[in-house]
Amino acid sequence: MDAFSVSLANGLNERNMKNRKMALVAGVFAFFQALMPMLGWICVHTILQYFQTFEKFIPWIALVLLCFIGGKMLIDGIKSKGSESEPVRLSIGGLLLQGVATSIDALSVGFTIAEHPFEMALVSVLIIGLVTFIICMLGIFLGKLFGTKLAGKATILGGIILILIGIEIFITGII
Repeated sequence: MDAFSVSLANGLNERNMKNRKMALVAGVFAFFQALMPMLGWICVHTILQYFQTFEKFIPWIALVLLCFIGGKMLIDGIKSKGSESEPVRLSIGGLLLQGVATSIDALSVGFTIAEHPFEMALVSVLIIGLVTFIICMLGIFLGKLFGTKLAGKATILGGIILILIGIEIFITGII
């Protein structure tokens, strides 16, 4: 759902996004949502003691990354509020940061599938990736739809959504 919400924000921000870029955005989120649980599974089977030290920083990393990206969108939206200029397009670097930030908490999912053999874990992460891709495509489409109706306020709303997602991941991660 984090990836869906960020996809929605991306669609709000870039309402003229082409289908190819929509697929790229959804594909990046799907890739990271599938990769992180697999990395968690690998950590359990190889370097668990090192990962446990890192695990407590996951909510902080997600909070910082999403607040940075959301804050930048919010500032850009406020600066261009009076103008009719097109919102800043999502860069590949920004997209990769979003992919990592929204999926980093999925590392712990690897612990839940750790008892499964490799083949079963692989099937699980492929299903996660497919579902994420579909949900993100829907999020971008809905964002584009509502972004057209919200016009100038879409970048501000998208930034607020990213910041709220970062806070939600943080609060959920520390509880």
